[in-house]
Amino acid sequence: MTSFEEIATLVKSRSGLTLGPDKTYLLETRLEAIARRLGVAGYEALAPLLRHDRLLQAEVVEALTTNETLFFRDTRPFDHVRTVGVPRLLAGRPGNAPLRVWSAAASTGQEAYSLAMLFSEMGAALCGRAVQILGTDIARIPLARAREGLYSQFEVQRGLPARMLVKYFRKEDESWRLIKPIRDMVEFREWNLLSDAGSLGRFDIIFCRNVLIYFDPPTKSRVLEMLTARLVPGGLLFLGAAESVTGLTSSLRPVGGEHFVFEVPRVAATVG
Repeated sequence: MTSFEEIATLVKSRSGLTLGPDKTYLLETRLEAIARRLGVAGYEALAPLLRHDRLLQAEVVEALTTNETLFFRDTRPFDHVRTVGVPRLLAGRPGNAPLRVWSAAASTGQEAYSLAMLFSEMGAALCGRAVQILGTDIARIPLARAREGLYSQFEVQRGLPARMLVKYFRKEDESWRLIKPIRDMVEFREWNLLSDAGSLGRFDIIFCRNVLIYFDPPTKSRVLEMLTARLVPGGLLFLGAAESVTGLTSSLRPVGGEHFVFEVPRVAATVG
């Protein structure tokens, strides 16, 4: 097995990410700093060191996963939550039950906090229900940043309406920090999508966008079945614009003809 194959096998087993032979440049660029710190010449010399060092394995996996995100990325899913999703979910839930929302692959937190701001904006439309948002990711460093809720000028300019910047952020030196009520709406936790998610409970809404595109078909099916099992009957799963469930699972159906949101048919969701 070559060094590339050894690292690719490790990354797939730990994260589900599939690295084809055309991704050699990714190993060269993203692992360069780790190799330099350890005093070895590139990822080829790094591979043998990974075999018995779990901390180093985690560092390499984290370096190779993509953490691109921004506030209100692709506004259509957020509009759907506000205008269609929440009214449907509220109509079918007991009066005092909180809405539970999962932002999977949350990275540095912009998606989870976008949802928190969205629900804050909805106000009376929530009929007094509490909203609990969980943000998870396999990468520890981005999650640490997410918990801080502190973003650069560049980051708040990407997708965040100016009105929301003024309303929900406070300036700190050259950065912007989300106000505490919004930060308190979100819990961030390190989590691997390949793990058993039973302990997380059930959710009304799951955002898992632009993640499946990095997996091979068997891993996509595995993750989709896991996500489906975590949805309440009638719950909603939001995927990325380029992602689909076709040929991967029969447990989900599109909502209202949209290609990015799916639901668990109420009669089919029986997983506890």
